[in-house]
Amino acid sequence: MIKNIVVIGAGTMGNGIAHTFAQGGFKVNLVDVSQEALDRGLKTITTNLDRIIAKGNLTEEQKAETLGNITTFTALQDAVGTADLIVEAATENQELKLKIFGQMDEFSPENCILATNTSSISITKIASATKRPEKVIGMHFMNPVPIMKLVEIIKGYSTSKETFDAIYEMSKALGKVPVEVNDYPGFVANRILMPMINESIETLYNGVAGVEEIDTVMKLGMAHPMGPLQLADFIGLDVCLAILNVMYDGFKNPKYAPNPLLVNMVMAGKLGVKSGEGFYDYSESKKAEKVSKMFLRSL
Repeated sequence: MIKNIVVIGAGTMGNGIAHTFAQGGFKVNLVDVSQEALDRGLKTITTNLDRIIAKGNLTEEQKAETLGNITTFTALQDAVGTADLIVEAATENQELKLKIFGQMDEFSPENCILATNTSSISITKIASATKRPEKVIGMHFMNPVPIMKLVEIIKGYSTSKETFDAIYEMSKALGKVPVEVNDYPGFVANRILMPMINESIETLYNGVAGVEEIDTVMKLGMAHPMGPLQLADFIGLDVCLAILNVMYDGFKNPKYAPNPLLVNMVMAGKLGVKSGEGFYDYSESKKAEKVSKMFLRSL
């Protein structure tokens, strides 16, 4: 039975995953390399809990219980001694993930399941860094984790049925909707989403329409809750680029090649919401209300 959870990474996805498990009654050890990152993660969790309280869906007592379920660590080996499940939610970088999984394998109990929140990298490749590939699995949560119901459950080449079943059932117990997915670059969500975002950037790059116009067409014409360029800013343009590169390398198909505009924006540090500017300007508001001056259309 899975009771003790370790989450590696206190960033956007990591703190959301820790929040979700802790609110679900699990004991969670949240790990990051710096105390500052952990403090920011806990602050975000507290803010998000307060939002739920304001909507009448949580009590102050439940908030206190949720926060009480979370313990922070800066050393991985100190956090995983009694872990039943470790969920890695570090940066979408293959070499970093392989290093972390080697450490997870070394320090955690033999029966511990090792999961990754990767949005595109091969589970089979990640499992190769361990001596327990049968216990390695993908758990791709959607952002924001406490709200979004979907979890892609990705089996690697050697993932056992017991491991898959345990994670599938636990995801349902968390109130999520797990979907079984096989191990191919981008899985399902990003294999479909990222080419759409890339094509939206291509449309902008070719001067077919402006930022707001492209997003408006997709929101009003296709009933998307936010336009693809706004969504790219929300995800992080560096993350979009990393995922496209994984798919391009994996399939060798030019349709996954990232648009030059996306590459240049990432090199320039225009990453979207987290950097304060992407396709939109977030210097005054975190909402996509103001198009970045680079993309303002001349009248």
